[in-house]
Amino acid sequence: MTIQDNPFQLTVLLVFVFSALIQLFYYLWFYLAVILYRHPAPVNSDRPVSVIICARNEADNLQRFLPSVLEQDYPDYEVIVVNDCSEDNTYDVLGKLIQKYPRLRISNVNKDPRFTHNKKFAQFIGIKAAKNDILLFTDADCSPVSGKWIEGMVGQFGDTTDFILGYGGYFAEKGLLNRYIRYDSMTIAIQYLGMAIRGIPYMGVGRNLAYRRSVFFDNKGFGTHYNVISGDDDLFVNSNARRRNTCTEFSKGTHTRSVPFNSAKEWVAQKQRHFTAAPYYKLRDKLLLITEPASRMMFYITFIILVSRLFFWQAVLVVFGLRLILQTIVLVLCQKRLCEPGLTGFSLFFDILSPSINALVYLSSKRKRQVSNTWR
Repeated sequence: MTIQDNPFQLTVLLVFVFSALIQLFYYLWFYLAVILYRHPAPVNSDRPVSVIICARNEADNLQRFLPSVLEQDYPDYEVIVVNDCSEDNTYDVLGKLIQKYPRLRISNVNKDPRFTHNKKFAQFIGIKAAKNDILLFTDADCSPVSGKWIEGMVGQFGDTTDFILGYGGYFAEKGLLNRYIRYDSMTIAIQYLGMAIRGIPYMGVGRNLAYRRSVFFDNKGFGTHYNVISGDDDLFVNSNARRRNTCTEFSKGTHTRSVPFNSAKEWVAQKQRHFTAAPYYKLRDKLLLITEPASRMMFYITFIILVSRLFFWQAVLVVFGLRLILQTIVLVLCQKRLCEPGLTGFSLFFDILSPSINALVYLSSKRKRQVSNTWR
């Protein structure tokens, strides 16, 4: 029986090869860039900086993590905490911290039943209050991993630099959910950092992001996506970041770590909220982002079909093995680069499942009339 006698299996083989080539392109062009990238020497290390943190009912996290921001080894910076309608003892915690740390400034937003708002409004209040042009953002449940976080993140601001994209991971804890959350955030970072290195910046994360105050106001702030409940970080970057005005900074001392979710329900709710920003991305970016997981799903599906039917199975196994070897090498080196230990043994399992998980979460967010207006 010739190949021509098996049109279905031949079609499956062609799809398998094509999806494998797409996967190789992403790994060798975008993801490998994160491993090979060498950060240039800092251009400036003493420009005044405004660190902005929005907080809603984050008293415990502020007490735990805010000192690590206020005790940075940097000569000229302020920390603005926007206390947005908190109903816990955030006000008292900040009141005690401001007595100890003169760099701390507080902007309070009072609750008004006639006016509801999302995080972008609190972010705007912080940006409006900032004294300096260089803004550095993180969250109340985040902690810089070193005292050189500010210095490292803002050191790349040259005359033509408007955006610095950093890395924000999660604290390592026990359990499969924690490993998946860390894997998910790491692979997202590999994608947006790698694409930015290759001249296609499309997003950043509010856990670790810097840009100019002047760029924010020159481009009308959050503009047309103000009413989108997410996107205070990624949509603003997607609208205004370009090849020539964007740098990445993910050296070890510039990472931040966040408190991970304890339940899958909370994590799904966060993912649903983040997915509300997806329709507003540029068409180019949407195509690049959907192509990789789609090709990955097709790669695994066609692999199973071909091997189960023993159709060119030796060659199919060779292609699968080469992709697996490349994937393992890249992910191991990226884990080392981004300080995410303990994920190697789970990578293949998560790699198979994550496209389906993300698709289900995205579809569930589309079915809902309104995603909860939470910050995390």
